[in-house]
Amino acid sequence: MIVAEQKSLDEMKTLIGEAHNVLVVGCGTCVTVCFAGGSREAAIVAASLRMATKLDGDAAAVSDVTVQRQCEWEYLDEIAEQIKAADVVLSLGCGIGVQAIAEHFPQTWVVPGLNTSFMGLPTEQGIWAERCAACGDCLLGRTGGICPIARCSKSLLNGPCGGSEDGHCEVNPDIPCAWQLIYDRLSSLGRLDLLLDIQPPKNWKAARDGGPRKIVREDLRLAVEEE
Repeated sequence: MIVAEQKSLDEMKTLIGEAHNVLVVGCGTCVTVCFAGGSREAAIVAASLRMATKLDGDAAAVSDVTVQRQCEWEYLDEIAEQIKAADVVLSLGCGIGVQAIAEHFPQTWVVPGLNTSFMGLPTEQGIWAERCAACGDCLLGRTGGICPIARCSKSLLNGPCGGSEDGHCEVNPDIPCAWQLIYDRLSSLGRLDLLLDIQPPKNWKAARDGGPRKIVREDLRLAVEEE
C-alpha cells in the first residue's frame, strides 16, 4: 500500500491561501488504511481549517467529501460539481490522487494535504515500514521475498557491505541488515544456493531513473475495442 502522512495545518493553510470556498477530498483506499486521508481525516481537516481561518479573521467555507479512489477518474466524476465549484481543492490522497484531480479538472487549483512517503505495510499498530521501491525489476524470487533495494540502506544486490554488526545496519543500528534477513530466510528454506548467483549491475532504466513509466496491456486494450 502507499503510505503517506499529513502536512501540518499551517502548511495546509498556506497552500489554500486566501481561497474562500475550499473542498477537502479524502481517498478511501491506501491513505485510509494509514489514517492519513480517509473520510474521518478529511472531516477533521475541514473542521480544523474552518476554525483556523475563522480565528484568523477571514473564515473560509470548507467542506469535505471522500471518494473510493482518487487515482481513477470514474470516482472523481461522482464529485465533479463539487470540485468545479471550489476555489481550491485540498487533496488528502497520495501524489497520484493530487495529479489525477488536477489533470481531470484542469481549471481547478489542486494542492496536496499529504506527503507521500513510500510503499509499505503495517508492522504493528501505528507503524508502517517501507517494503518496495517500485524499481521495475523485481528481485524477490532470488532473495527469499525480502527486497534488497528498499530494505538495504545501500540497495546492494550481492550480499552485505561488511559494515553490519550483530545483524543490524551500520547506517542505523535500529535497522535490521536486509542481507542478514535474506541469508536467514534462504538458510531456513534450504535455498542458500541462490546466493551463489552473482547479480549484474542493476538496469535502473526500469526504475524512475529512466523517466516517467507507463504500463500498456495490449490484450486489455484489444478487449475493450472488441466490445
